[in-house]
Amino acid sequence: MATTARHNVVQLEKVEAPGSMLTHPAARLLAVLRIATGFVFLWAFLDKLFGLGWSTAAERAWINGGSPTKGFLSGVEVGPFQDVFRGIAGAAWADWMFMLGLLGVGVALILGIGLRVAAGAAALMMAFMWLAEWPLAQQTSGGEATRSSNPLVDYHVVYGIGAAVFALTYAGHTWGLGRWWASLPIVQKNRWLI
Repeated sequence: MATTARHNVVQLEKVEAPGSMLTHPAARLLAVLRIATGFVFLWAFLDKLFGLGWSTAAERAWINGGSPTKGFLSGVEVGPFQDVFRGIAGAAWADWMFMLGLLGVGVALILGIGLRVAAGAAALMMAFMWLAEWPLAQQTSGGEATRSSNPLVDYHVVYGIGAAVFALTYAGHTWGLGRWWASLPIVQKNRWLI
């Protein structure tokens, strides 16, 4: 009976999604990319929390009273939303949302769990950061070069799309806890948590 059940599952997968099966090397490469992308988010969280010295100095660390959003958002000098972003720079709610987003997306991608929620959060964060940097502009409001290298597709867009790909391909099942996570009763009842 187990052989018959397994055969039916394989047949069902072939009927529902012909040609969409990932090869083992492709699944592993997606897992590596998922983990690496998760580490990008987690590292940004850790650097801003502890001031590890890469983009955040120790004296500006969140645990030392610094603001994770103030430095970046207060320096926004381009695009139609620059006043909005400068207005929320350093706000406690913005700091908390940003840091929770970095931590949540990073941990979810590294562990391979909650990838649908992580993809939505990553896409939203990246969209806001894209709007803040406004790569469409070649000059800031002060007339300086923005150093934008592509007016439409930059790393924010790639990270957002990448997170969606991880969720849609069940990339957390390879070298992650995705299968276990998907088997939890709460996730079974709420498929958006996968």
